[in-house]
Amino acid sequence: MTRAPEEIFRRLIDLMLAKDMNAVAELWAPDGIAEFPFAAGSSPRVLRGREEVRAYLAHYPDLMDMKEVAALTVRPTDQADTVVVEWTATGLTVATSRPYRLDYVVVLTVRDGLIALYRDYWSPLSAAAAAGDLAGLIDSFERENA
Repeated sequence: MTRAPEEIFRRLIDLMLAKDMNAVAELWAPDGIAEFPFAAGSSPRVLRGREEVRAYLAHYPDLMDMKEVAALTVRPTDQADTVVVEWTATGLTVATSRPYRLDYVVVLTVRDGLIALYRDYWSPLSAAAAAGDLAGLIDSFERENA
């Protein structure tokens, strides 16, 4: 039986909370895409394929210690293989031990029970603030516009 997009997303969240990034990557189709349309600075805008996703996630638990999903709303679309998910993660930034709260909107498309497209609309400003690296983000903008 093919798993529905909501089921896949909830599994992804469970694995993120367990800090099993390798298992998170295994939810992607071998040719699945992760897109970050609002990415800035050194953050990638597109990851192509499971292995790029795996490499991207490998050190995430060393940066952000996600403790809880404070809010989660899954909205079906007119396409059975696609959902829109609004969610909020809370936790601690590893480098500073400061708490963070980050809000996301994800458009998730599943093919054959695996993630074919994960389009993640997140705020680079909020993420940099949570990571204690606002200065680095501002520097990257200045270098891009110099």
